[in-house]
Amino acid sequence: MKFLNKMIMRIFTGTSQGQSDSSKETHQNQVKTKLQDNIQHIKKTLGNSTDLIVREIRIGTDKQIKAAIFYTDGLADAKSVQNFIMETLMINFPNSNLDKMLTSGQDSFQILKNHILTVGEVKDVYEFDSLFTSLLSGDAILLLDGYAQGFTLGMRGWKDRGVTETSTETVIRGPKEGFTENLRTNTALIRRKIKDPHLWLESKEIGRVTKTSVGIMYIKGIVNDKVVQEVHRRLDRIDIDGILESGYIEELIEDETYTPFPTIYHTERPDVVAADLLEGKIAILVDGTPIVLVVPITLMSFIQAAEDYYQRADISTLIRMLRFLSIFISLLGPSLYIAITTFHQEMLPTLLLISLAAQREGVPFPAFIEALMMEVSFEILREASIRMPKAIAQSISIVGTLVIGTAAVEAGIISAAMVIVIAITAVSSFVLPSFDLSMTIRMLRFPMMMLAASFGLFGIIIGVIAIVLHLCSLRSFGVPYMSPFAPFILEEQKDSILRMPRWAMFSRPRLISRKNIIREQSAPPEKPQDKTGG
Repeated sequence: MKFLNKMIMRIFTGTSQGQSDSSKETHQNQVKTKLQDNIQHIKKTLGNSTDLIVREIRIGTDKQIKAAIFYTDGLADAKSVQNFIMETLMINFPNSNLDKMLTSGQDSFQILKNHILTVGEVKDVYEFDSLFTSLLSGDAILLLDGYAQGFTLGMRGWKDRGVTETSTETVIRGPKEGFTENLRTNTALIRRKIKDPHLWLESKEIGRVTKTSVGIMYIKGIVNDKVVQEVHRRLDRIDIDGILESGYIEELIEDETYTPFPTIYHTERPDVVAADLLEGKIAILVDGTPIVLVVPITLMSFIQAAEDYYQRADISTLIRMLRFLSIFISLLGPSLYIAITTFHQEMLPTLLLISLAAQREGVPFPAFIEALMMEVSFEILREASIRMPKAIAQSISIVGTLVIGTAAVEAGIISAAMVIVIAITAVSSFVLPSFDLSMTIRMLRFPMMMLAASFGLFGIIIGVIAIVLHLCSLRSFGVPYMSPFAPFILEEQKDSILRMPRWAMFSRPRLISRKNIIREQSAPPEKPQDKTGG
């Protein structure tokens, strides 16, 4: 019985101790009433950092109210702090009739907020956690002596990169502007293109340490509400110390992790994001990076380019067919060469077979080793050209490719035909508008070469079937990855391999939007009438 009583006492004392600890932490997080206590706590928490600016002032006619202004040098706009806060409180306010309100016993905070402060964004703050988040985000903080609360004043004014043309998604015809590292600049670029009140923006802070601002943009009435809820659910479950780039978010919310194919699209172009929003997709913007994520997505989105919709339909269709041919060459070029020259020589014309045999007469390696050596060498050169300074990267890559290819052929290590095949394969991989899909094709090229070297054309067929089955099993936020091919949707074939005229693309993707499918009611253009009477 005594043992049971002890256990009950331990349970209750433990519970009360836990409650007291949590209440103690909550009390310590609250803004203090004394101004000096708040100043010391803020300085101590930030380690007396030299970029923290603390300005103690007195306001009112008789200077009877003590106040302090906090802001971070380099993040807040110092001129705006001086013009709209200090000058208002220290010069304009004492000379105004509003000063009589303070002496009449009215609430100083409400007077400052409603009648005095000439700042657009003013928010109340009661806890130090939200105070530090705003302070380190570029806002200014105003605290008064005798009040356990303060104001956060929108004074963000750090230096950022201007809007310039993207270097990764260049077009001949179309807008030249690209996203920047500033979240507000990026949202403004999208709103410039979609001036609709149903374009909604929701914000979150992700990262326990970085507290990175993440924006979610979609068009209400077009987007699938279930997808919006799923995006919020996946973002809310992220528990990580820091988010430094949208790639962190992409890896944490994607459907299938163990796949070489990208299931989330990213872009630097505002026009691409605006077009995707009009189709019912959702844009995820991360502060500090110009890369914007778009969900849900299909495989065709990585093959299509923004310029396809700025040119004539027949030209865009021809270019898309060229891209599909480039995918086929980039994925299967070396594999077909290995399989045919190793197992299926009878498929080649006699003269071509004799020519290839003469070239390979002095080569000591089989075709697979040849292709593997050339592919690895080319990938090393490509990666080196990306990491090297821009002034010498292009010359080094061109000279290195020519020198290595010519020297290898002259030394008898590689055949001339293999150099041609690898060169065409490498150039074909650059035709794809999406760098992610190009990387995927480059990765899959090596296992396809192994299958070709082991089983010939039968191995290539097995590899292609495995890739197609894997693609059909993928989904992006519930949308089939191979749509509109699997499942096959006849209405959406007008914007897949072919690009029909604008007046024919009157509907949105059915599996993405699921409502408000019709986006235009236009009819095909009429032929001009002959008014000459002939």
